[in-house]
Amino acid sequence: MRLKKARLEPQEADVWTDEVKELMRPFTEAGSEFNIFKTLTHHPDLMRRWMVFANHILFKSTIPLRERELVILRIGYLCNAGYEWGQHVQVARKAGMSDAEILSTKSGPDTPGISELDKLLMQATDELHADAHISDATWSALESGHLDKKQLMDLVFTVGQYNLVSMALNTLGVQPDDGLPDWDLNPQYKT
Repeated sequence: MRLKKARLEPQEADVWTDEVKELMRPFTEAGSEFNIFKTLTHHPDLMRRWMVFANHILFKSTIPLRERELVILRIGYLCNAGYEWGQHVQVARKAGMSDAEILSTKSGPDTPGISELDKLLMQATDELHADAHISDATWSALESGHLDKKQLMDLVFTVGQYNLVSMALNTLGVQPDDGLPDWDLNPQYKT
C-alpha cells in the first residue's frame, strides 16, 4: 500500500444518509461492503455516476471474464495499486485463473510460456499505461483473430477504468479489506 493510513476514512453504516444507504444496498446485500465503496460514500453523486460505468466494465463487457481480469491485474500492478491487485486476485481465482497466470501479470507480456492472446492483452495494457495509445502492431494483432471491434473498445475502456480506480485508491489511501492477498498472493491482511 502506498499510504499506511486512509486520507478519507471509509464511512460505516451508522453514519450513512438515506441516499448512501440506497447506494450501498447492493453491496450490503451481497456482503461486499468493501472499503472502496465505503470511501466513495463521502461523495454520493460521484459514486452513483461512476457505478454505471464500473458496472458495464465488470458485468456487461464483451471481454471474457478471465481475459478482463488479466488486464485489470496488469494495470493494477503497473499503477502499484495494492488494494486493486488484492481485490482482483480474488476475482481472478473465481474466474479460474491459476496463481501462475495471476503472477504473470506482474512480469507482463514478456512472461515465458503465456498464450499469444495473454501477451497481446498485457502489451496493449502496457502501451495504454505508458503512452495512452495502443500501437498499430498490437492493435492489428489483437484484431486479427482475437478480439472484435466491441471487445477492442471494451479493452481500452477497461484499462482506462482501472487506471482511474488505481489512481483514486492510491491517492485516497484506501486500505485493504480483511483477507486480501498481497503482491505475492499471501493473505497478508488478516480477518
